[in-house]
Parts: sequence; structure tokens; C-alpha cells
Amino acid sequence: MTECQDIELEQSRRDSLYRTIRLIRRFEERCLDLVKSGDLVSGIHPCIGQEAVATGVAAALDGEDIMFSSHRGHGHFLAKGSDPSTFLAELLGRANGIDRGRGGSFHPSDFTRNIYNATGTVGHSAAIAAGAAWSVAQAGTGQVVTCFFGDGAVSQGALLEGFNLASLWRLPVIYICENNQYATSLPVGAAVAGTITGRGEAFGIPSVTVDGQDVEVVLAAMTGAVRRARAGDGPTLIEADTYRYFGHHTFEFKVRLDYRSEDELARWRCRDPLEIAAGRVSPQVRSEIDADVEAVLDEAVRFALDGARLDPADAQEYTYTTGPQPRAGAL
Repeated sequence: MTECQDIELEQSRRDSLYRTIRLIRRFEERCLDLVKSGDLVSGIHPCIGQEAVATGVAAALDGEDIMFSSHRGHGHFLAKGSDPSTFLAELLGRANGIDRGRGGSFHPSDFTRNIYNATGTVGHSAAIAAGAAWSVAQAGTGQVVTCFFGDGAVSQGALLEGFNLASLWRLPVIYICENNQYATSLPVGAAVAGTITGRGEAFGIPSVTVDGQDVEVVLAAMTGAVRRARAGDGPTLIEADTYRYFGHHTFEFKVRLDYRSEDELARWRCRDPLEIAAGRVSPQVRSEIDADVEAVLDEAVRFALDGARLDPADAQEYTYTTGPQPRAGAL
């Protein structure tokens, strides 16, 4: 087990945490509207209900720290500071998107915020994150690398290989498992032998399970893990117990899978991370933040919908450093 760092937050910090959670919640709700209108054609993996994890993790990081996201990663990007307008344009596949519309909802990156990728292959980013952490450790930059994955990844071989190298080389990487209780529709209890933290402990990685619905609990765990990583004490695994209030993907609006009871949903909604964070700010400040977030997202939607659609003729642009043409002598 690892110890959470005791923290005392100023009110301005609590206001900021609430604003980030509110921004993520409303951003995702705007995305759901755009899916239903047909403007966001890929659909999304909504993270509504899990906002406190991304917010607490990012709040413990510096701007130069590196992040690897997952397929349910919109909250990670917004919490790390990605611009809502260009990020939303990216999800819509528009040319003014953060990756020129090439990444979409599933595979975006934001190098302006040191978010290297959001992988759709479950668990494989753990090994990539170990490589990035080895690189910054060798360079002596003092950066910390964070890597998100879900409970569906914890039995993947690539993830365990990443754990092994991270521990063996005492790398400055923090693994965050967002345990939202289901891998698509498979309950974690029916898929995971032993425990999630036990996987980290088996490799000698200090591991802890925290309440992922409470942003301050997540921030406390992350603060301790970041301190360890910067001190050269190696990796940490944080399992954040959380819950997604909507389906695995918006395709469930059509297929209407039935794998969760209404009672279960109601229990988790009683611990809504938005309301927990809102309870720590004044009603006046909450109202001001809410209004500001709506203004930001109004502009984001306008910017994204005004973006040019991609031209199929240049689909291979940005794929190779040499451009779409073969290298001289390759043929």
C-alpha cells in the first residue's frame, strides 16, 4: 500500500477543481447532443460520472508532465488544459481540430499540453508510458509520466510488462486505473481474479485504492505519488473506484444493452462527483462558474461546427514524415 499525501486546499483551489469537473460534465453533455444531431459521427465513450479522477490527477501535475490517455479520455484532455474549442473540433473531424481532424474522439493527442496519445488498444499505453518515463529519467528533466487505463486492461500482458519495467528501473510513472466497474458490459468481478492493486504490488509497485468520486481524495493520492516519482522512488499504481453514468459508447443509445440495474445507477448517482465538488464552493461562485463554462462551450460548439470538413483527397497527409509519396528508391 502507499500513503495518500495530506493536503489542505485553499478555497480558490476548490473553486478551480469544481470548475474543471463542471467543464468536463457539460462538454460531454454537449458531445451527446452533437452525436444525436449527427454532427459527431463517430460517437463517443462518455466519461460522465468519472470527472473527479481526471481532475484530481491533472491538478497534481505540472504543465511539463506527460500524460497518456485512453479511449474514454475527453476529461483527461480538458483537465490537463486542452482548449475546448479545438478539442471539440477534433472530435467532429474538422480541419481546425487539435490534430487537424485526424485523431477524432478515439485517438487524439495534444502536444501543446504534453498529452502524447489516447490509445484505443486496451492496456498497451502502459508500456509506452514506461518508455517515455525512461526517456525523461535518462534526460533528468524531472518530469512525471501519467498513464490512464480502465479495469478492462488489468489482465492485458502489455500492461503487466509495463509494470515490470517501470518497477525494475524505478521509473517516474504513475498508473491510474479508472475502475468504472465494467469492461464494456462485463462486470469487473466476473473478469478480474485477485485485485487490481495486487497486480501492482506483485511487481513491487506501491498501490492504493481510492474513492474516485471525490476529487480531493484523488488529488491527495496523486500528490503523494508525484512526490515519490520526482524523488526518484519509482512508480505508483492508483486504482480509482468510479462509475460511468452512461453506456460504454453512445451506440448503446440504439442497442440499449441491459446489464446494469436502476438501483445500481441510483446508488452511484448519490455520489455524483459534480455535486460532491459543488458542495465545497459557495452558491454564488458555483453560479458564476456555471455561466462561464456555458459561455466557453457555446464558443467551442460554434468554432467546431464552423470548421472545414476534411477532403478525402488528402487522407494520407501527416501519415508519413516524407508525405504520401514513397521514398526515393523504395520502389
